[in-house]
Amino acid sequence: MITIRDPQPGDLYVSPQGKDAWSGRLPEPDASGSDGPLATVARARDLIRARLRYGALPGPLTVWLRGGRYPLAEPLCFGPEDAAPVTYAAYPGETPILDGGLPITGWREAEINGQRALAAPAPEALGDFRQLFVGGERRPRTRLPAEGYYWMADVPGTRLDSGIFDVSADRFTCAPGDIQPWRNLTDVEVVAPHFWICERMPLASFDPATNLVTSTRRSRFSLRDDSGRAYCRYWVENVREALLQPGQWYLDRAEGLVYYLPLPGEEADSLAAYAPRLAQLLRVVGDPESGRLVRFLRFVGLTWEHTTCEQPDGRLPSDPAGAPYASGVQAAATVPGALYLEGAEHCAIQGCAAQHLGGYAVEIGAGCSGVSVVGSHLWDLGGGGVKLGGSDAAGPLCRRTGNCAITDNHIHAGGRVHQAAVGILATHAFNNDLSHNHIHDLYYSGISCGWVWGYAESVSQNNRIEKNHIHDLGHGLLSDMGGIYTLGVQPGTVLRGNLIHDIRKWHYGGWAIYPDEGSAHLTIENNVCYDTNAQVFHQHYGRENIVRNNIWAFGEEGIARHSRIGGNPGDLLVPREAGRLAFTFERNILVSAGRPFFLGGRGAPLGRRNFASDLNLYWDTTGAEFLAGDATQDAQGRVHVVTPYPLAAWRALGQDRHSLVADPGFVDLAARDFTLPPGSPALELGFQPIDLSDVGPRAS
Repeated sequence: MITIRDPQPGDLYVSPQGKDAWSGRLPEPDASGSDGPLATVARARDLIRARLRYGALPGPLTVWLRGGRYPLAEPLCFGPEDAAPVTYAAYPGETPILDGGLPITGWREAEINGQRALAAPAPEALGDFRQLFVGGERRPRTRLPAEGYYWMADVPGTRLDSGIFDVSADRFTCAPGDIQPWRNLTDVEVVAPHFWICERMPLASFDPATNLVTSTRRSRFSLRDDSGRAYCRYWVENVREALLQPGQWYLDRAEGLVYYLPLPGEEADSLAAYAPRLAQLLRVVGDPESGRLVRFLRFVGLTWEHTTCEQPDGRLPSDPAGAPYASGVQAAATVPGALYLEGAEHCAIQGCAAQHLGGYAVEIGAGCSGVSVVGSHLWDLGGGGVKLGGSDAAGPLCRRTGNCAITDNHIHAGGRVHQAAVGILATHAFNNDLSHNHIHDLYYSGISCGWVWGYAESVSQNNRIEKNHIHDLGHGLLSDMGGIYTLGVQPGTVLRGNLIHDIRKWHYGGWAIYPDEGSAHLTIENNVCYDTNAQVFHQHYGRENIVRNNIWAFGEEGIARHSRIGGNPGDLLVPREAGRLAFTFERNILVSAGRPFFLGGRGAPLGRRNFASDLNLYWDTTGAEFLAGDATQDAQGRVHVVTPYPLAAWRALGQDRHSLVADPGFVDLAARDFTLPPGSPALELGFQPIDLSDVGPRAS
């Protein structure tokens, strides 16, 4: 719940109509014009700092921000000297906007590519910017092709069967005509989605005689498609000659001009256009090593907007020196958050809006405890919603992060620049509550938890991922994703009561719940998952997970998959008698439409039986018989069963000996109402009805 008291004597007020020379004790200027609210939040912070030098505050204090726009020339910074029960809040009924952008002014009529356009000087302070917002909406840069993709014809030194990490390339050959000797060629950026990342490669040169393209950055992964049958697909952005459609824009760095093709009704003298100049809007930074933390600050009801889309080097410590990388290894994890906390304790972001951003909305970094992001609207994001994590198991204890709450938020329209970003990313973090969020419209996973590949020691433990509504992810751009994605050993972590549906991958891996490499000791229960274009549940190698009392329905390539037994050479065979089951799968309901219920593959034939399945209910709406099987995947991503197991053969493997094949009797399966009637055969197996009435954000 978000609670805030009414204004009290001693509170401070800030207003766009205020003055920093005033006392800030009045919500509006007095009749004489000699006193009133402050003009900046920074001045209010400084006045409170001055009080704190003489001792603690007599009680909680609120700084009330009146409605209007507050331009920020630099981030608002808070340190240990600001530790006190202070709330920075929106004045009741008003909307204060803390703005990291600059208005683009001086628009005039112009012509470009034979089209009517508006042109304005690009503010020098903005540098090389990638985002433009007009009338409160993100406008697209030029893109070629306008729809779909180009395909790299060749990548020197890279084979189609190269391993993902084998070759880092800064050049490729394009098909004739795809890239041309455009004006301002180095303004152009190649965007190449493949596997689970998106490479952004600014052009350095193009040779029209050979069609060789070079970039100032090198690829993170080998520049080939997931299928292994082609090189990477891509598109290009910020091509001057492609400025043809209303609503598009182009930054001409050589001229120092922004060109914009107006939509109907947009005119030069009234165009409200902004471009970001700050990478971060808020920095709450303590010193974990010395124990001097920032404590008890709250930010309530504020709107934060306009940050740049930084592209950090995706280099790992083990990588060789050289040109920067075009992507990080996963989840756009190196992209910064607009609201950044480090060394913070018992601080909160509540009921805020963070929008029109270039990276993540919120970043909870090292040495944080008891930080909460609650009831906030995080949308139109270049990256994702919230990322949190501190030091790993080998790092200092003082820099570990945990006991945080990311709840009741609406996170959507993400990945607008960094497509691999996720709704909530918890890397090295423990004992967190990631619950009651509504997450949708991103190009990669909804919630990602854990940051250790394999069975190495991990601090990611006891995380609660409950009652989230996650849907409409992927949009067919990237592969290897999940509505909820986990990685590594995570004792005590629970995935419970989530509603997940409509996950769409590119070539492989559009799963609702996806325990990936080394995921272990998870409890996955009471989730309702349906309508994916891979399987609905997939476990890569992992161990000792409990999967019970879930509904899995309508995966286009099957319902459940187990793709590999081990990970390290010594883990490839994990016999059942050793007690090292990959997972137990009990009291679930599986609904299919002519697709297999269980699939194996990639070194894990189902006959090896290193998971245990029983007391489940199976139903195929087409009337097809029960089928499990080992599978292969073709170049188009289609799954083919090569070793089928009908029900009798499946039971001969020791699986599902007490399970039933029967219609569960859902109230309205076509409308995806999975309510069970009294007398459903699922109840006879011990299945407990799942209550979704409180899934997603609760009323504040």
